[in-house]
Amino acid sequence: MARNITEATLTPFLPDPDKANGTAVIVTPGGGFMWLSMGNEGWEVAEALAEQGIAAFVLKYRLKPTDESLEDFKTWMNRPRPAPSETSDTLKNTTQPSTRQRDLSDQLEDAEAAYAMIIDRADEWGVDINRIGMIGFSAGAGLTMHSTLNSKTMKLAFIGPIYGGMGPVDVPKDAPPMFNVIATDDFLFLGQFGVIESWYKAGIPVEFHLYQNGGHGFGLGNPNRTSNRWFDSFMHWLEVNKFLEATTVKKSK
Repeated sequence: MARNITEATLTPFLPDPDKANGTAVIVTPGGGFMWLSMGNEGWEVAEALAEQGIAAFVLKYRLKPTDESLEDFKTWMNRPRPAPSETSDTLKNTTQPSTRQRDLSDQLEDAEAAYAMIIDRADEWGVDINRIGMIGFSAGAGLTMHSTLNSKTMKLAFIGPIYGGMGPVDVPKDAPPMFNVIATDDFLFLGQFGVIESWYKAGIPVEFHLYQNGGHGFGLGNPNRTSNRWFDSFMHWLEVNKFLEATTVKKSK
């Protein structure tokens, strides 16, 4: 876990040159914009992507400040809080967690800087600049969606919000195809399908996997959960959409 990040970093996980296919993915871990789950939602995911020939880049983006003491932070995190109502019309019709009500200008700036760096060093890293995607987990899924909806500089080829907010959004005309994953026992699900419906109504390709169980924050998976093979499905989706085909790398400008 990383906290109190004040300067963003980007860590490349480059595939073996014999496996490399030119596709790249920006990986954004979650943690409620207060910490980052760098292990199961960062390094492990990037390593798995690199094994498939994909150049993965883990973005450690800036966070909200929290207590310097880990014990104080734990106490604050474990404070009593009311559980969200599963029947709340408000929750069912808004994105959870709401990125609309948060100021994510710093995080968006970090994502745009990461994208620009990959473009700038595409030749060095063997990246096809037309095949750069973004995948995020929980708050990282929120950042992935926020970047898709609001960035004026990122031209993502595909996105993969994993157990992120499910509320409806206004989809840009040039939005990329989306691969979306969540489990029914995830506290962010609450029976919502708004973001899926938004993509569908916009006529943009979308694939949605709703798993029986898995909870929240499962990363690549936990034992004995139906959600554990989502990554295999993601790879199949990329393959069918021709993102795993080796390509002549398109040079950066």
